[in-house]
Amino acid sequence: MTKKSNSYELDLQKDLRDPEFKKYFDEYGKQLEAAYRVLNLRKKKKMSQQTLAKKLGTSQAAVARMEAGNQNFSLKMLGKIADVFGKELKISFE
Repeated sequence: MTKKSNSYELDLQKDLRDPEFKKYFDEYGKQLEAAYRVLNLRKKKKMSQQTLAKKLGTSQAAVARMEAGNQNFSLKMLGKIADVFGKELKISFE
């Protein structure tokens, strides 16, 4: 790791001690994780955002927002995404 990433990680660890920041980070982090997974699935299939949008019945801009983590995912949309990529949608409470 570079000094920059170490500095980021140290700053993040410090910030995560603040309960309010941690709550926001945990909540938004889940959204970003979902966005990252959608992006990776699409890229592995060498599919454009436009093609994915057509398969989902939405716009390319909506797919871009999803992949950027700027849009909440409904269960219905997550199910559609799973279907497009031939994946099983699993939700768990741990």
